[in-house]
Amino acid sequence: MSNQFKHRWRNDQLLVFGLLFLLLLIIVAIINWVVGLAGFLLLIALVIWYVRNDARFEKDLKEYITTLSYRLKKVGEEALLEMPIGIVLYDEKGHIEWINHYMTAQSEGDRFLNQPLDKISEDLPEFIQSDDTDTFLTIQGLKYHVISRKTERLLYFFDVTELMELKQKHFDEQTVFAIICLDNYDEVTQGVADQVRSNINNAMTSTIQNWAIEHGIYLKRISSDRFVGILNEKILQELEEDHFIVLDRVREKILVSHIPLTLSIGVGSGTSSLPELGQYAQSALDLALGRGGDQVAIKHPDGKVKFYGGKSNPVEKRTRVRARVISHALSELIVESDQVIVMGHQYPDMDAIGACIGILKIAEVNGKEARIVVDPKNYGAGVIKLVEELRKNEELWSKFISPEEAEEKMTRGTLVVVVDTHKPSMVMDAKLLPMADRVVIIDHHRRAEEFVKDPVLVYMEPYASSTCELVTELIEYQSKDLSLDVIEATSMLAGITVDTKSFTFRTGSRTFDAASQLRSHGADTILVQKLLRDDLNQFNMRAHLIKDTTIYKDHIAIALGTEDQTYDQVLIAQTADTLLTMEGVKASFVVCMRKDNKVGISARSLGEINVQLIMESVGGGGHLTNAATQLEDESIGEAYDLLKQAIDNYLQGGM
Repeated sequence: MSNQFKHRWRNDQLLVFGLLFLLLLIIVAIINWVVGLAGFLLLIALVIWYVRNDARFEKDLKEYITTLSYRLKKVGEEALLEMPIGIVLYDEKGHIEWINHYMTAQSEGDRFLNQPLDKISEDLPEFIQSDDTDTFLTIQGLKYHVISRKTERLLYFFDVTELMELKQKHFDEQTVFAIICLDNYDEVTQGVADQVRSNINNAMTSTIQNWAIEHGIYLKRISSDRFVGILNEKILQELEEDHFIVLDRVREKILVSHIPLTLSIGVGSGTSSLPELGQYAQSALDLALGRGGDQVAIKHPDGKVKFYGGKSNPVEKRTRVRARVISHALSELIVESDQVIVMGHQYPDMDAIGACIGILKIAEVNGKEARIVVDPKNYGAGVIKLVEELRKNEELWSKFISPEEAEEKMTRGTLVVVVDTHKPSMVMDAKLLPMADRVVIIDHHRRAEEFVKDPVLVYMEPYASSTCELVTELIEYQSKDLSLDVIEATSMLAGITVDTKSFTFRTGSRTFDAASQLRSHGADTILVQKLLRDDLNQFNMRAHLIKDTTIYKDHIAIALGTEDQTYDQVLIAQTADTLLTMEGVKASFVVCMRKDNKVGISARSLGEINVQLIMESVGGGGHLTNAATQLEDESIGEAYDLLKQAIDNYLQGGM
């Protein structure tokens, strides 16, 4: 088109030139007719040349346009029929109307004409009905990026098999960093003979090295109880598929040698930054150790953590030195604060109330005013009797305040102490956490993914029976002026008694030491029994739940409530405890509607089944033998199905 424009512009110039030339000839002819005649002959010759030249140009232009149209049409036909892009047209009913040659060759499309789209892929009908404009499908072993033009009922298929393979290869080769820790190596080898220590070291080292060689992991020992491992995402996937069998191999060594040694692994994954991988691995290891060890934690940049293992009961390995250090650190924080606010979890039990009272006494002996946050509408049924006893002590009861009062009293210099939980979503009043510059966590549960942000002091011991046990040990290292009256000591002893099921579950030597110390402060064991007594109505409700219990997988008892009957969380937990006393029951689960219209599930086991892992898979948590969860917007039947699926996954090794 640019040549045509130039041609017309040149014609216009010639026309102007011709007119000027004609005018000049007329003037010359008047002066000299001979010269004028010669000029006219020259002008005629130029006109003839111009006309012939213009005719030839128009002819060439038409030929060019005709050739270009043909070429464009041919290119369009080849693009439609021959380019390596699949094209499919379908009708209103989702049947194939037309398919191009490329798609025919790739999917044997001749057989698909006038057939439903699901003949190409079962996912296509759902895709065209959705609002999505593109998706990825696998057809005949090839991966396609499918783009939909719904108004034209047109589908484009782009073969991205090589691209996806390259992408997968790139992902598979990404570096993964692991820190491997022998949980209690120093405790086990302390005081043993050199030969025994050497045998333990050889056994554990050979087990870990053989596992690393088997999977192609570079392993380097960095201390007596730690290794670092370098692997990639593909190897990590293989390790996840066999559920980190090295944990079971180390556990087998324990059974043979009777050495209480376990393994924990922290894995950093999902980023190309080596410093970040190291940070994720260390954070994951801290999380695994905080949950009791004998497990693997894999942390990704999005904050999500996957857990494997955790099947053995944690071996008590905390020391009194740590309790003394934590006690002194807590005292310093209290002294530096304006005041102390203490709170437990929602629907507090006796362990939470007892631990709050213990921290209250520690704050007071350090000369600071302290308050305990409770919600009168938020009492668990199991603490009603305890609250009635506390009301009789006016001085102590005056230290209990509501969440609204606590929010009014809060200052930036307030020290908030959270006991018996570490999850922000479960504390008595989550609004208090961001209002304070310093938060302390004291808990005996295994650490979960959700955790209070940036606490200044954390005392988490999953080996302890209860938070009251931990707080009792902290009291032991406080000033000699600290004394507990009868109801205070009794409240803490009741917390230990409830969490240990009268000193039968998760009870270590330190548990009895703590109970002995509380007894020396005047704890009334008879009053504890009175606080724990059931009334006849609760007994009947528990019996009603037990009556409809079913046995799942031969040794798992599951009791279901009804949609129209609500139960207190404590009663649900007590029912699970009772079911565990039945012959042949290794684990028990009770599923009921709670008074807050959530579905509560309480889980208990004798140790062979890790109910913590099962409950974590449905959004809960707890201990190996004692766990629970609450589900919103779920019916009893739906919760039951989720529970069975979680149990099946656990038994099949999917956790």
